Amino acid sequence: MANEFKAIETQEDFDAAIKARLDRNTKTVTDEVKKSYEGYISPDEAKELTDRVDSLTKALTEKDTSIADLTAKNKAYETASVKARIAHEKGLPFELAERLSGETEEDISADADKLAQFVSAGRAPAPLYEPQGSVGAGVKNEYAAAASLLDSLTN
Repeated sequence: MANEFKAIETQEDFDAAIKARLDRNTKTVTDEVKKSYEGYISPDEAKELTDRVDSLTKALTEKDTSIADLTAKNKAYETASVKARIAHEKGLPFELAERLSGETEEDISADADKLAQFVSAGRAPAPLYEPQGSVGAGVKNEYAAAASLLDSLTN
């Protein structure tokens, strides 16, 4: 008669009687949940990782924009340099170098050739050099009388 039935009369007696069974059941359920979600991350970790990905994406977008801007500036500088060089080679004034058009060096050179025809057609030829003592036949020179007077005095 060692195991005689004892009636449970209070809530504390009931809790004490089933505590071991509740602990065992809670441990079993907790272990099953841990196994089923093993390998997953917590919602807090997921939010941290999402925020990190967003910040890195934003930084990458800014870098891509910066690279595109710098590439466009570099292309503009290279084109201006090529236009200035070709204008100099074709004898065009520096101010007209910006008016040259074309994407490739050949296109710019062809445009410079066309523009050089118009610019050179409107230019007066350079004056010829005349040394001081020689006066050309039939050429009026404001110093011709003075030059002939000096010639007669020295001879």
